[in-house]
Amino acid sequence: MKNYLFFYPCLLLGAAGCNLPAKSPAAATAKDSASKGTYAYDVDFLKKHTTKVIELTSEDSSAKVLLSADYQGRVMTSTALGDTGISFGWLNYALIAAPEKKKQFNPVGGEERFWMGPEGGQYSLYFKGGDSFNIAHWQVPSFIDTEMYDVTQASKSMAVFSKKAIIKNYSGTSFDIAIERTVSLLSKDQLAKKLKVSIPADIDFVGFETSNKVTNTGSTNWTKDNGLLSIWLLGMFTPSLETTVIIPFHPIANARSFITDNYFGDIPKERLHVTDSVLYFTCDGKLRSKIGLSPLIAKPIAASFDFKNNVLTVIIPQVNKEAAYVNSKWEMQAQPYKGDVINSYNDGPLADGTQMGPFYEVESSSPALELKTGATGEYKQTTCHFQGSYITLQQLAKQLLGVDLNTIKK
Repeated sequence: MKNYLFFYPCLLLGAAGCNLPAKSPAAATAKDSASKGTYAYDVDFLKKHTTKVIELTSEDSSAKVLLSADYQGRVMTSTALGDTGISFGWLNYALIAAPEKKKQFNPVGGEERFWMGPEGGQYSLYFKGGDSFNIAHWQVPSFIDTEMYDVTQASKSMAVFSKKAIIKNYSGTSFDIAIERTVSLLSKDQLAKKLKVSIPADIDFVGFETSNKVTNTGSTNWTKDNGLLSIWLLGMFTPSLETTVIIPFHPIANARSFITDNYFGDIPKERLHVTDSVLYFTCDGKLRSKIGLSPLIAKPIAASFDFKNNVLTVIIPQVNKEAAYVNSKWEMQAQPYKGDVINSYNDGPLADGTQMGPFYEVESSSPALELKTGATGEYKQTTCHFQGSYITLQQLAKQLLGVDLNTIKK
């Protein structure tokens, strides 16, 4: 594959003023010898093995976000400390470098990818009508797996991707869709406003927001009777042996019944602790397990803390407890619109000992998109990472999540 790095502001605005200084031999050597696990390593790797890479960068070059048009406008990774900082997104290096794509699904990684639901059920987008709901018949649609997206706009702080597709669900309903995905790097003030907190001066951070729009470009309205779609955002992150996902929820009566924890069998008690208002889920990449929260209890926030690297990750989805959410369980469903809004997945070995990761995921979904012809549905999410003093991060976690990190430590 011939490899390029596309600098889109030059393409959009013309060549004037876009002559970049040649990289010195010393700089080239430093770049080529970047340590695995750093942002610079991942930038260099993706430049070598993909064709369209876009980098969003803060004014001081500390906060950076790496995007790929090859992988559907995906946020591949980010950093809060420039090129030498930790690369927060998990990447499947072997698969990205492989000469051929996989048939069913290409889990290349990335800390936010655009998918669509539902995954299972009579309105599934991942199974053909009449097929049984098992892994042998599961197929990720190519427009969210292998197809490249167009870049319609780009700058130092924002990029816009687009794609048109036609997809048929398990029941035979066909959907003509147009996708527009915008990824924006957030300034300190913008991020603080979204989180409704002040970001301490001794904290390094990176934050980005995605706006994901889906338009019904077909000639028929989308109705519940024929099946609806949802926007599904999934983030894959690198775990440590000391990573815990933290998800606050509303302490309503019988709240535990609105948490699903048996997607891949029962989760051992030492790995999932649920209080009356917070869920703690061990995400170390050692046991395949998944949890989900109903919109009836979910708050618009989920997080994780990596005690080994002192990193607080926060995801801000949109939650509407009055809305219908598609059900992705692999079965013919009695309630196809009683799905989760927030999920978390911990990777682990399969029965044969092989493993995709290790990685862990935090996911969120939009409400079911009941769109008339020509109408557009939009779903936004913010992802951010904080590094710095443990005491300061402890205070920030208390403000945002209402939890004491010391309690999790114990």
